[in-house]
Amino acid sequence: MRTVITSDKAPRALGPYSVAIQTDSLVFCSGQLGLDPQTGDLVAGGVEAQTRQSLTNLQHVLEAAGSGMSQVVKTTVFLQDMADFPKMNAIYGEFFTANCPARSTVAVAGLPKGGLVEIEAIALK
Repeated sequence: MRTVITSDKAPRALGPYSVAIQTDSLVFCSGQLGLDPQTGDLVAGGVEAQTRQSLTNLQHVLEAAGSGMSQVVKTTVFLQDMADFPKMNAIYGEFFTANCPARSTVAVAGLPKGGLVEIEAIALK
């Protein structure tokens, strides 16, 4: 079984991809930027605000799939500048406080819309 997941509380896909795909036991979430779902624009406030919005968007996508942040088993964080790692990590720690998922963090040359951070996840259903 393969189900496409959408959420009115999270931004729509910026291209020909799904925001998330749910299988029988897993939810694969595409990367979430720090976009305001209403305007489609990046939130103001730098990497902290974008990280918070990215994770909030991810939370809404997971909830639409019948999952949640506590079910996340793996994340990948893409940072435009690795110097922002401590700021991103502090906000990330507000969303994952115990039994944290496995995580990779990589620096990238650029992100869509000039974003500073993008976070993708795999979660249990």
